[in-house]
Amino acid sequence: MSVEIANETTEVIDLETMSRLAAHVMTEMKVHPEAELAVLFVDEDAITKLHVEWMDEPGPTDVLSFPMDELRPGDDDKPSDPGLLGDVVICPTIAAQQAIAAKHSTDDEIRWLLSHGILHLLGFDHAAPAEERIMFALQRQLVDSFADSERS
Repeated sequence: MSVEIANETTEVIDLETMSRLAAHVMTEMKVHPEAELAVLFVDEDAITKLHVEWMDEPGPTDVLSFPMDELRPGDDDKPSDPGLLGDVVICPTIAAQQAIAAKHSTDDEIRWLLSHGILHLLGFDHAAPAEERIMFALQRQLVDSFADSERS
């Protein structure tokens, strides 16, 4: 699995941990070992421009996902097809604001956002309540299993 990760902000981000989390999520979702993912951390101005340009919505947001080859999760018998999974763009400043409201750390919020963004790349959505329950439960499972693996 190839995870390209970059921080274009002044915020301190543990890029190695984020790379391991991304690889963990992709492995758990049975994404092909040759699939590629890019993760970019940007400031509020950059995420606002992307949000307006691609989503036609005003203001900054926390995370945006840009799928490339429309890969879908694999299963135990067959991983997804190889290819470009896509790009996840995260704004650490917005993540920090949300972390305060959620009463957890910014690092935890960024982990949630990264797993959330990857799930979007894999075709998950949360527009309908049933979809939201499925996606958020899976997101929690993935972040928790990553935390467990990091403690081992």
